[in-house]
Amino acid sequence: MKSAVENLTPTRVKLNVEVPFEELKPSIDEAYKTVASQIQVPGFRKGKVPSKLIDQRVGRGYVLETAINEGLNGWYQAAVQESGIRPLSRPEVEITEVPDPTSTDGELKFHAEVDIRPEIELPDYAGIKVEVAAAESSDEDVDKALDELRGRFGTLKSVDRPAADGDFLTIDITATIDGADVDSASGLSYQVGTETMLEGLDEAVTGLSVDEDAIFETTLVGGDHAGESAQVKVVVKAVKERELPEANDDFAQLASEFDTLAELREDLAKQAAESKVVEQGVEARDKVLDKLVELIEVPVPDSVVEEQVDAHFKEGNGHGEGEHDTEEHREEVKANTARAFQNEVILDAIAEKEEVNVSQAELIDYIVSAASQYGMDPNQFAQIIDQSGQVPMMVSEVRRRKALAVVLGQATVTDTEGKTVDLSDFVRPGGEEEAPAVEAESAEDTNAETAATPSDDPAAVKF
Repeated sequence: MKSAVENLTPTRVKLNVEVPFEELKPSIDEAYKTVASQIQVPGFRKGKVPSKLIDQRVGRGYVLETAINEGLNGWYQAAVQESGIRPLSRPEVEITEVPDPTSTDGELKFHAEVDIRPEIELPDYAGIKVEVAAAESSDEDVDKALDELRGRFGTLKSVDRPAADGDFLTIDITATIDGADVDSASGLSYQVGTETMLEGLDEAVTGLSVDEDAIFETTLVGGDHAGESAQVKVVVKAVKERELPEANDDFAQLASEFDTLAELREDLAKQAAESKVVEQGVEARDKVLDKLVELIEVPVPDSVVEEQVDAHFKEGNGHGEGEHDTEEHREEVKANTARAFQNEVILDAIAEKEEVNVSQAELIDYIVSAASQYGMDPNQFAQIIDQSGQVPMMVSEVRRRKALAVVLGQATVTDTEGKTVDLSDFVRPGGEEEAPAVEAESAEDTNAETAATPSDDPAAVKF
């Protein structure tokens, strides 16, 4: 078999394939077996009909067509492997020549147009310069952290006054569309100002006392009428405020392992400082990635964007997404999809150049972290992603994050005051012990190399 690649655009090629008759013959033999199992001829058992008799009954042309249809994907895949291209879409195949059915010679010729992952040229990315916001923890940060901790131990008490920001309410709501009730709920708990229920609810309940009500217009976010505009009546049944415990040594002993408030504040100050470093690290990480996208031109195939846009709005059907299927929203999804694709291509290329691998321990850490975000048991979460075939995708994600960490570790980071920012606590080395690497595989590339992860493995970002 011979194949040749013709570049149509930076992200689309035409793969020209020629299959000689000797390579086509095994498929023809299999096609005869397939046809023999499908027809019945008196005097012959099913599946045992001779080839000459099949030619007489259905024609050799039909057998040849069956052979080509059954073997086409295999020849295409072989051509892909031979050419080294990385397809991103289904191929558009056109058969241009088939052997003469009456001959035992000739060849099959076809071409396949397909979108591919573009090849990029990496610049020298060592020493990329980025500037981040100056970040120094203050007494205000410690006070805020202390108040948040006190809030965990606070108690709610009923108050006889209108609802205000931060209050905890018990409410009843009823939604109507064109005068007909479509949904209702009683005894709901809600904290004013969190904006976690319905748009316009905070404004409606602010200033209401117990047994007072208000009506507001909003868009429903759940149920059979999600995405539809409705009138909602809200009735306040209770108003409560949080009463915080006094900040003293007794509270420090209750809420922490420390004996005094001073020791607790000292620990909170340390945590605040570490949090500021993480904030700077996240900002630096994002800006380094922005710089890479600016430096490296990554053409994006239209098919990738179209597929993701269609999937986005298709998944939204029945959940109110149709209300947001606007040109502006579609452009936003297109831009996000294109940027995500560029990020993947760039970070995959860096990972290959830096020989970044993923250990089992790193994958487990990532799965545990992802499971906590979904509020799931890590073992159950791991089983679900394994059954759905998403493990390679997660390996690729960890690999990309490590690749970005490599670049970030080589970057020059300063704050707005001109001080050099030390991100050594944000970018950390790999595990102390060698661990077997797991297969790295992106959504489009299933042939990434793997190897054992050494103890001095490139830096991994604390995301």
